[in-house]
Amino acid sequence: MTRIIADISVSLDGFVTGPDPGIDNGLGTGGDALHTWAFSGDPDDRRVLREGTARSGAVVLGRRLFDIVDGPHGWDDTTGYGAREVGKPAFVVVTSTPPESVRTRGLDWTFVTTGLPDAVAAARERAEAASSDSGKELDVVIMGGGATVGSALAAGLVDALTLHLAPVVLGAGTPLPTAGVRRTLVQRSVVPTSTATHLTYDISR
Repeated sequence: MTRIIADISVSLDGFVTGPDPGIDNGLGTGGDALHTWAFSGDPDDRRVLREGTARSGAVVLGRRLFDIVDGPHGWDDTTGYGAREVGKPAFVVVTSTPPESVRTRGLDWTFVTTGLPDAVAAARERAEAASSDSGKELDVVIMGGGATVGSALAAGLVDALTLHLAPVVLGAGTPLPTAGVRRTLVQRSVVPTSTATHLTYDISR
């Protein structure tokens, strides 16, 4: 069964970027510390990254994050989805207006202009097709940014939440927006490493 998994790195004080994020500074000031684990040599970090990338049948992201990863300082052949794993699942972008052009043409992009639920539905179809083709169960991963993950949680679209808790206090930045969201979480796994604590929860509906 295809599951919808929200997956995001977060600081100890609840921020998913540092202050002043932008196209040329996607994670904001100090925000690179959130993703130290993704480039770590720690074998548990590597396993978490490898397994997460391998399970991704389709990936949902917001337009702001798309503009960063498709921008001049974004993904390339060595660093992309899954950091050094560089996975190539189908990508579904939630946006009001599709871009006029795409730099990363080697990736499978779909732009959905009718809202997040429709984007998740489109990603589920792509993940199910990829599961059928590969003969293994694949999931939809909502990778962010923070507003997209928060909106998916608020809308009840998420089956599981994976947080990569980085040992850093950023003090400001982009919060993971959960105001007004009440969900019962069931802890499924905790993987502590030298650079993060990887937490996975099932979400009761």
